[in-house]
Amino acid sequence: MADVHPILVAALAGLVCAVFFSSLPGPINLTILNEGARRGFKWGFFIGLGAAVMDVTYCAISFTGISQFIDHGFAQTIMRVMGFVFMLFLGFKFLSAKPEKEPTRFGLAIEKIEERIEQKVHPHSAFATGFVRVAANLGVLVAWVALSATLVSTKAFFSTQEWVDDSTPAKAACVGGVFTGALLWFLLWSFIASRGHGKFSARSLLRLQHVSGLCLLATAAYEGVRIAWHLTKHQT
Repeated sequence: MADVHPILVAALAGLVCAVFFSSLPGPINLTILNEGARRGFKWGFFIGLGAAVMDVTYCAISFTGISQFIDHGFAQTIMRVMGFVFMLFLGFKFLSAKPEKEPTRFGLAIEKIEERIEQKVHPHSAFATGFVRVAANLGVLVAWVALSATLVSTKAFFSTQEWVDDSTPAKAACVGGVFTGALLWFLLWSFIASRGHGKFSARSLLRLQHVSGLCLLATAAYEGVRIAWHLTKHQT
C-alpha cells in the first residue's frame, strides 16, 4: 500500500484523537451539559470553543517539548510505553468508576489546585469558563504529553510512517486536526445539551464513562501488542 501524505496522516490523527478524548466524561462535558441545558446552545458552544483553544495550546506545547527526544530509538520506545501505560491507567479508571465514589487523597489535592486556579482567574464569559477549566485541569496536559509522544513514535497501521512525522508542517497539521476535532465534538455536545433539557441521568453518564474505559483499554491492548512485536523484532 502506498504511503499517505504525512500531512494528511497527521491531520487525521489529530482529528480522531481530539474527538475521542474530548468525548470522555469530564469537567468540560459536564459544564456544557449543565450550562447548555440551562442557557442554550450558544453558551454551551462558546464554553467548548474556549476548551478547544486550550486543548490546542497544550497539544502544541507537548509537541514542542518532545521534539528533542525523537531522534533516539530508546527514547521513542520509552515514549510509546508511557502512552501505553497512560491509556491503560485511564481505561481502568473509567471502567471502574462508580456513582458517588470517594476521591483519593491525590485526587483531592489535584481538585484543590484546580479550584484555586479558577478562583484566582474567576472567568465570567462562556469562552473564558471553558478555557480556564481546561487550563486548570492538569490531567489534560499530562494526557497530551503522553498522546503526542505516542503519535510521533508509533507507525500508522495503514502506512510505514509515524502518525505524526517529525516535521513542523506535520505537527501543525496534527494541531489543526485537534482543534477541528475538539470543536466538532463540542459543537455536537452543545446541541445535544441544549435539546436534552436535563434528560441525561447520572446512570447514563456513568455508562458513557464505562464505554470510554473499554475503548481506552482496547486501544492500550492494541498498542501493547505492537510494542511487544517491535521489541521482539529488534531482539532477533
